[in-house]
Amino acid sequence: MVNVTMRSLIKWFIILSVLIGIGVAGYNPAMKYWRDRTKIQYRMQKVARGDIILVVNSTGEVQPVQKVSIGSVVSGPVQKLHVDFNDPVKKDQVLAEIDPKLYDSAVLRDRAILKTREAEVQRAQARLQQAVNAEKRAVDLKEINSEFISDTELDELIFTKAAQQAELTVAETNVEQARANLENSLTNMGYTKILAPVDGIIIDRKVDQGQTLASQFQTPELFVIAPELDKVVNIFASVDEADIGLIRRAQEEGQTVRFTVDAYPNEIFESGKIKQVRLASTTEQNVVTYPVVVETPNESLKLLPGMTANLSFQIEKKTNVIKIPNAALRFYPERTQVHPDDRTILDGVSEERSDDNIASNQSASEKFTANQKRAERYVWYQDGDFLRAVKVRIGISDSRFTELLDQTLEVDKELVIGEKPKEI
Repeated sequence: MVNVTMRSLIKWFIILSVLIGIGVAGYNPAMKYWRDRTKIQYRMQKVARGDIILVVNSTGEVQPVQKVSIGSVVSGPVQKLHVDFNDPVKKDQVLAEIDPKLYDSAVLRDRAILKTREAEVQRAQARLQQAVNAEKRAVDLKEINSEFISDTELDELIFTKAAQQAELTVAETNVEQARANLENSLTNMGYTKILAPVDGIIIDRKVDQGQTLASQFQTPELFVIAPELDKVVNIFASVDEADIGLIRRAQEEGQTVRFTVDAYPNEIFESGKIKQVRLASTTEQNVVTYPVVVETPNESLKLLPGMTANLSFQIEKKTNVIKIPNAALRFYPERTQVHPDDRTILDGVSEERSDDNIASNQSASEKFTANQKRAERYVWYQDGDFLRAVKVRIGISDSRFTELLDQTLEVDKELVIGEKPKEI
């Protein structure tokens, strides 16, 4: 019995020893696996060499360089329409006709009145000549013998001649008035034909055949013509006040404006030029913007009025420069992830971030100095289990990279841009 018990104890002791040995042997690999599994993994991106283009992005609306609204001076029903939407027209081309019956009648009436007034002039001239002859005969008789005619009779003849002279003047004035009325009626009759004042394309028609126009109180708008729409158009963009200095710089240097429109998503238009930076600002929700007019060719008529354009104003281009990822500049590590020698840098960065909260109280000089210091930043690279910092001076940026102004980093140097998601 004792031998059986001893054998059992020895057996369990051996089993326990084996288990303890297995546990001790597997502890280090298990701990190493756990550390590797829980260790922070970083996303990395390399420093590169290439081109950087500084741009200012905005949206704008395509509009014709000029829009000519054509109205009607006279009233009446529209008798004929000779053009429709999108039709090209030439200067003085007839676009529409208003029923001319009333105006033809007015012309006939005024011509008849003019003839009547001219006849009245002839009658007044005859009466005046008769009065002149009568006065002359009376004067001659008076010279022969003063007894032949009295002074009273002579005065009557003289004043009769003066009255006839006045009647002739009135008759001649009536002729001028009748001629002016006739000219007015002829002009109104001419207005019954709506003519194109310029060459262009009909982009809007606001009248239909048979529609009656009433122009007594307000000139009705019939058509809108866009001159040279098939040659050049404007794009009206709104640019933030912070970028207007860059836009003016691009205008002075003649930089190209590139843009796209939703109608042609696979095509980029590269021939835009900054035509004007207008001074009339607009403020919405405390954001100040300025209108910027971009001119671009439109020979193919792809750009239609009202289209939305997504513009990129090229400000500056640098070729073959060292550039670092923008994500590396945005990365901000935790204190425990940073090498002890570089943790003081985090304190300085934290102070700078807190200074941003009191930026509104800074003087102009302090704001200028702060803007200059923003060109000095820190990026991080992995050194063993910790992250180390590198101070860099940066220049212009695009959507992915920023120019490196000093030689602190080499091409292909890997920088931390974020943490990898932990595996579950």
